[in-house]
Amino acid sequence: MLKDRRKMAVESRVTQEEIKKEPEKPIDREKTCPLLLRVFTTNNGRHHRMDEFSRGNVPSSELQIYTWMDATLKELTSLVKEVYPEARKKGTHFNFAIVFTDIKRPGYRVKEIGSTMSGRKGTDDAMTLQSQKFQIGDYLDIAITPPNRAPPPSGRMRPY
Repeated sequence: MLKDRRKMAVESRVTQEEIKKEPEKPIDREKTCPLLLRVFTTNNGRHHRMDEFSRGNVPSSELQIYTWMDATLKELTSLVKEVYPEARKKGTHFNFAIVFTDIKRPGYRVKEIGSTMSGRKGTDDAMTLQSQKFQIGDYLDIAITPPNRAPPPSGRMRPY
């Protein structure tokens, strides 16, 4: 009986790995209508507080970008840099997070998804919205840190 349990556990893990490796379907940008991506930026290196998204309100720093689910973080970085010339400086850090409705209680939640840097290649450059389970209607929050300041530590802890 112990042998059977081990076999079931291994089979279960393989299935989970296969699910994770499900390839993204290529998007034909000529035939697929773009989505409206509502992007909110800060230039202090910190993401917006979730209460800034409450009761139908959103932060004032909104950019509206028409794009597709296969948009990469690097592609989105270049679009933000077109609007904010100060973000073009080499070494500027962009930390991306998806802001989405919390289905368990009223309000929003945030999920950090990756970062890019002006003038440098990074491991998250090719990450897509689709790969991070972005859903139409979610917001994108980008914390921009100028090159002369270190980005705050990622995760839940924020420096005071």
